[in-house]
Amino acid sequence: MKQIPNLFTLLNLVFGCIAIILILQPGENITAIDGSNLVINPPEKIMFASYFIFAAGIVDFLDGFLARLMKATSGMGKQLDSLSDVVTFGVAPAMIMYQLLRMSYLKEESALDTSIIYLLPAFLIACCAAWRLAKFNIDERQTTSFRGVPTPITAMVVATLPLVIWYNQWDLASVIINRWVLYAIILIISLLMVSDVPIMSLKLKDFSFKNNRPIFLLLVLAIGLLLIFKWAAIPLIYVSYVALSLLFRKQIQ
Repeated sequence: MKQIPNLFTLLNLVFGCIAIILILQPGENITAIDGSNLVINPPEKIMFASYFIFAAGIVDFLDGFLARLMKATSGMGKQLDSLSDVVTFGVAPAMIMYQLLRMSYLKEESALDTSIIYLLPAFLIACCAAWRLAKFNIDERQTTSFRGVPTPITAMVVATLPLVIWYNQWDLASVIINRWVLYAIILIISLLMVSDVPIMSLKLKDFSFKNNRPIFLLLVLAIGLLLIFKWAAIPLIYVSYVALSLLFRKQIQ
């Protein structure tokens, strides 16, 4: 029975592996408008990969919840969780960014001559995720709050991008499939993962508003943003999460 949480952790890893397989499947369509402007339609499979990353996020929450519920926490479980997270919330999002960067260069006349060097910055996400998870395992300060943005939350932001592009919410597809926008996103989320900035944990201390003010405020903001922006709300919720962590820095430390 005590191995049940670890089985959930391995399911997280399986979902991450499936996501990577889907991400690597080719099949984007290039459509010309007025003979000049090109529209890149990403393959449907990359959208399914995003769903698997979100599913892995749910499983990642459940394995920790079950471990505490069954009093089955262990050193092995902690290491197994981090190893799985590197794949699901590090490598998989990095591969999504790699594909989006590749698509951004497909719109240019010299697309076939694009060097892989221009796509390698995507792997900064995987490197920073691994760094952050290793740091988390040895950092005794991260008990009631985090130092740096957690990798699952970062992965959700990246996993949202193909969905926003696919449904073209708020006409953001062309904005996202822009190499400079993608480079900026990669740099910002990677640096925030390995930063020493105190970031609030989403675990309630009790049920009082006073002791959980930033969490309740984030919840209200998240619901409002989701109702208005749908999938496009996830990056805005991420920004709100970081902003509230900084605003209530003294309370969460």
